[in-house]
Amino acid sequence: MVQLHKKFTDSQIKELLERYVRNEIERKYIQEILGIKNRRFFILIKRYRENPKGFSIQYRRKAKTRGISPSIEENLIKELSIEKELIEDKNVPLKSYNYSYIKDLLEKEYNQKVSLPTIIDRAKKNDFYLKKRPKKTIHDHEVSTNYIGEII
Repeated sequence: MVQLHKKFTDSQIKELLERYVRNEIERKYIQEILGIKNRRFFILIKRYRENPKGFSIQYRRKAKTRGISPSIEENLIKELSIEKELIEDKNVPLKSYNYSYIKDLLEKEYNQKVSLPTIIDRAKKNDFYLKKRPKKTIHDHEVSTNYIGEII
């Protein structure tokens, strides 16, 4: 779907639709200019005819994006704190931690859906993150010979 609110202003769209309503411009030319198909065009015409003065193509989100509810956050922190005890236990040697377990646990226990990057982000922010160990350097052997198969 073309995002008209980013390419055109309300007044530009209103002018084109008004000219279509007065039969000054054909539909196909307006669709070409706006880059839309029939269905979207007729939806815009219907909205314009219902309220020509209040017509707007500006888009506003109804809900906040990239946020989780406080109850999900609370359960996430609670489960991460339980797992932190296991991670920090010296008797359990861990090289890495699978945060997908927390995701599955939240879905099963609390019926709450959280993305894996969100869980990892919260773990890092609240100091529940198990850092990856640095890779060990590979020991290189240097062999100096004059020809292949020479024994030193």
